Amino acid sequence: MSPVFVPHNQHRKAFWLATGLLLATAALLLFGVSVGSTGFDSLLAMQHDPQALLIVSEIRLPRTVGAWLAGALLGLAGAVAQGLFRNPLADPYLLGSASGASLGVAAAMVLFGVSPLATHWLARLGLTGAAFVGAVLSVLLTLLLAKGVQHTLRLLLAGVVVGVVLGAITALVLLLNPDIMQSMQSFMLGSTGFVGWAACVVMAVAFIACLVAAWMLSHVLDGLALGEATAQSLGMRLPQMRAALVAILALATGAAVAQTGLIAFVGLAAPHLVRSIVKTTYGRLIALASLTGAVLLMAADILARWLIAPQELPVGVLTAVLGGSYLLWLMHRHTGRGAGL
Repeated sequence: MSPVFVPHNQHRKAFWLATGLLLATAALLLFGVSVGSTGFDSLLAMQHDPQALLIVSEIRLPRTVGAWLAGALLGLAGAVAQGLFRNPLADPYLLGSASGASLGVAAAMVLFGVSPLATHWLARLGLTGAAFVGAVLSVLLTLLLAKGVQHTLRLLLAGVVVGVVLGAITALVLLLNPDIMQSMQSFMLGSTGFVGWAACVVMAVAFIACLVAAWMLSHVLDGLALGEATAQSLGMRLPQMRAALVAILALATGAAVAQTGLIAFVGLAAPHLVRSIVKTTYGRLIALASLTGAVLLMAADILARWLIAPQELPVGVLTAVLGGSYLLWLMHRHTGRGAGL
């Protein structure tokens, strides 16, 4: 049972928020399969045109579903990170996973000559695997430098150091191999354009596993919200549970980054949006943040395809602009009230 008491009216708010997010998901899914370089024509013609059906079923639909799943993974990871570090500015990339994934992709391009623009399934699997392995290894390096998960502040600082060092190494690799810079852009700026059904399956499995595990450990995050001493007094075995939460954070972040590249601010903004609407326990917050992140990234992906169609914007740039603007507004509002985030 959660150690945090939540008023009954907040439960109703959480229910209606979840309902609204699910309805938004359905509406955005319809828009997602309608928006593309060929406009709405493919959707209208797919009943009698095999090519139009192929465009909708093999390009637009998996891309839209993939954006939802990647956003859900980042929203879940953001909620876990903010609860684990007890810091509202914590994001899924805090343990160096983004820099590790970037280095992994850059190394794969140099060693194997693959590119995010490659269509061969082996090349895509190579880049996806390199990004995931790089993200996980960076988290393991952070844990090694922090000497485990016992000290949250040390873990936080180790993640910052690992992120800076691996980012510098990636920059050096790009400097020595300028021919891969253009190919790296699609990964660094974030894109759902390469997501297919295989990637959706991988992200779906990772999301279900992370959601179940995070929900089972949500009482730990509720306890940590009351203070570490309170959590220990409730009989929680914090070192083991922290290690499990870090594993969830690494898996969720690595699975999303490996498929879509670096997409900023979704994991940071989604939990903030939920908390601004409803006050609830971490069990519900994780689920609602996952839905919010999914809706945010799906909407951003549709905007990225629609704003300058038939060309498209990198979705990571769009989320950075929108998410950064939201957080600046949030900071300004709370500064005016004399309170923190």
